[in-house]
Amino acid sequence: MTDKPTPLLLITADPSQPLAHLALRYARAYLKQKKLEKETLEQTKLEEATSQQTAAHNNIDPEISDDMAKNDTPPLNLFFYADAAHTANRLRWQSADQSDLTKEWQALAKQHNLSLPVCVSTALSRGISDTDNSARHQLDSENLAEGFHLVGLSELAMMMQDNCRLIQF
Repeated sequence: MTDKPTPLLLITADPSQPLAHLALRYARAYLKQKKLEKETLEQTKLEEATSQQTAAHNNIDPEISDDMAKNDTPPLNLFFYADAAHTANRLRWQSADQSDLTKEWQALAKQHNLSLPVCVSTALSRGISDTDNSARHQLDSENLAEGFHLVGLSELAMMMQDNCRLIQF
C-alpha cells in the first residue's frame, strides 16, 4: 500500500489578499477530512481487533496499536514565503471586520500540532525578525508571532523531497 502524498502548502500571498484566506480554508478542510479518516480507520481497526480477541487476552493486536502509534508524520506541511511572511508579524494590525490570519494560523497549528515555518530571508527583508536574527543583524527588537519560526530554504527543499503534493497559494 503506497502512502498518499502529504500536501505542502507553499503560501506566498500577503495576508490581506483573498488567496491567503483561501490557503487557511483549504488547510482547515483538509485537516478536518484527515481527522475523520483517522477516526474511521481507528474505529474499524478497533472493531476488527475486538472480533479477533484471543481467549487468553482481550488486547488489541500489537500490529494495530503499532500502526496507530507510528502515525507521527504531520498530515499537512506549511511554508510561508515571500509576502506571506507578513502573516508571521505579531505587530500586524487587523481591523475588526477582517479575520486575523496570524491568530487563525496559530490556533490551527496548535490544534493539529503543525509547524509554522517562515523563510528567514523573505521575513527579514519585510521587517520580521526573531530574537536570534535581531541580535545577529543588530536590529532593535523582534516581532515574530508566537508559534511561527524562521527557517532557511533548505527546510522547504527537505519538505519537497518527501512524498509531497505542492500547492501554492
